[in-house]
Amino acid sequence: MTEADGPRATRGPVRVAVGVGARPRAAAESILAAVRAVAGTDVVGCLATIDRRADDPGVRAAARELRVAVRGFTAAELARVAVGHRSDRTATAVGTPSVAEAAALLAGGGGLARARTVVGGVVVAAAYLAVPEQPW
Repeated sequence: MTEADGPRATRGPVRVAVGVGARPRAAAESILAAVRAVAGTDVVGCLATIDRRADDPGVRAAARELRVAVRGFTAAELARVAVGHRSDRTATAVGTPSVAEAAALLAGGGGLARARTVVGGVVVAAAYLAVPEQPW
């Protein structure tokens, strides 16, 4: 265990919110492959993305396969999040410079677990799910 692992290592599996940035109608298989590549052995607690992609069939199918909810955030909400990776191209296309990292951070409530990563054309990032402390 490293110092960075800290108390997380003794509390069971690490739970993450995975932010997804994808083109419209991206295949569920591509989204799942990207999510699994980034989450690894972490437990995926939810998928998060920009609101206009939250009802996309590929995103919905990936969430069903993972048995998690999809959380959608507006471009304005995503744009307010401080992230390590910003894209002018994404900002022009959807109105925010970050979808995956910003959505993961908003949905997770904890710090970034995995930075923006592109897998097969799908952009994903993961943030720790904030869990209330146990009173023991």
